[in-house]
Amino acid sequence: MPASFAAPDAATLPLHLIEADVLSSWLEGQDDRTCAWVTASGFAGALGTALMLPGPDGTPVAALAGYGTAAQRARQRFPLAGAIPALAPGSYRIASGLPAERAGIESLGWLLAGYSFNRYRDGGGAERRLAAPEGVDASRLTVLAEAEALTRDLVNTPASDMGPEALEAEMRRLAEEFGAGIVTIAGDDLLRADNPFPMIHAVGRAAEQAPRLMDLRWGQSGPLLTLVGKGVCFDTGGLNLKPGASMGLMKKDMGGAANTIGLARAIMALNLPVRLRLLVPAVENSVAGNSFRPGDILTSRKGLTVEINNTDAEGRLVLADALAYGDEEKPDLMLSMATLTGAARVAVGPDLAPFYTDAEDFAAALTAAAPGAADPVWRMPFHAPYEAMIEPGIADLDNAPAGGFAGSITAALFLRRFTEQAARYAHFDIYAWQPKPEPGRAKGGLMQGPRAILYALPQVLGL
Repeated sequence: MPASFAAPDAATLPLHLIEADVLSSWLEGQDDRTCAWVTASGFAGALGTALMLPGPDGTPVAALAGYGTAAQRARQRFPLAGAIPALAPGSYRIASGLPAERAGIESLGWLLAGYSFNRYRDGGGAERRLAAPEGVDASRLTVLAEAEALTRDLVNTPASDMGPEALEAEMRRLAEEFGAGIVTIAGDDLLRADNPFPMIHAVGRAAEQAPRLMDLRWGQSGPLLTLVGKGVCFDTGGLNLKPGASMGLMKKDMGGAANTIGLARAIMALNLPVRLRLLVPAVENSVAGNSFRPGDILTSRKGLTVEINNTDAEGRLVLADALAYGDEEKPDLMLSMATLTGAARVAVGPDLAPFYTDAEDFAAALTAAAPGAADPVWRMPFHAPYEAMIEPGIADLDNAPAGGFAGSITAALFLRRFTEQAARYAHFDIYAWQPKPEPGRAKGGLMQGPRAILYALPQVLGL
């Protein structure tokens, strides 16, 4: 879980943020003892550094945190968070050096830096807490940090403890916490003629835990916002078995579900005036005698037929059925999030969340909101000339076009075929993983896109 802000009545030490090029001027206003200590310690205001300032008896009376240069800060999402490990345990208040326009982002980064995944071992270590700076919305930032902590926990938990059953249990806990309703359709009930989800069933039927679709609803009035998250709790690749090196991180193939669950939690905790629907198809793509096969042709909920040319392109199949279900209700905005393609990582790397949409108002609002949310996104094209690449001839659609070109785009085009009635649709092809530690972002599961979405929703939906 994330760290919380220091209590309003907590004893705090003043913390001065020192840019590298203003250290000399800051020292001019200090006493000789402080100047001598800073000089002797070699503190130069570099990012990721900190220095405790002792009083006459050696007890810390203040602290300095390096804030680097503007060019260095531009390369960090949460520059201040890098100094936290160098501070002594305790509580701090920002005394100087923090621009008002950066207070919210740096405060959020401090909270996110307090996250640790300790389900399987004691994380240890003492906390460094921050008193909420004047002017920031501490309760909103806490909600954002809690939502990201939930997302990270879900992604970090291995499939042995986060299969379809456990993912359903997490959604039920969330529904109970916020008074939401939830319905699950599982196993052979996915094949009922009056309410079919045949592709969710086909992908998950070989696993020990039955495939399922969770449908959570919250809110009584306002625009309808439907979230759809890919919940492939582990992906072997199916009969197109992945090599071992590619299978190692496949516990995170439910990162889309985790991100939508975290986003849903934030929406409910902030009590946004929307009707929220969260659809999560939860499966394991396993190998058994009843696995779906290359060459199979599946009929989707929408009635479109899909030729299976690679069983490792399963995420778009389970999303398609869930998207078609959500689309039937004609939502004002429908969003899908998925760890869908390696092609997206080749295109933009692990740090950016690429998204696809035809809704210009959503694209503009999201792009404008992302920097202030410290949640970078990048728009990708629904390139119509590539539609032919997902039309195999023998069926309506191909789940894995040959050739390898434009893999993320063709996957997004595939999903768009199931979203014709939504007023706005956007798809996020995310990574949901931090490959190496960065300030405010521990190695492991990651939220990508939801904060930017939250910041954009008021403009898009008129909230």
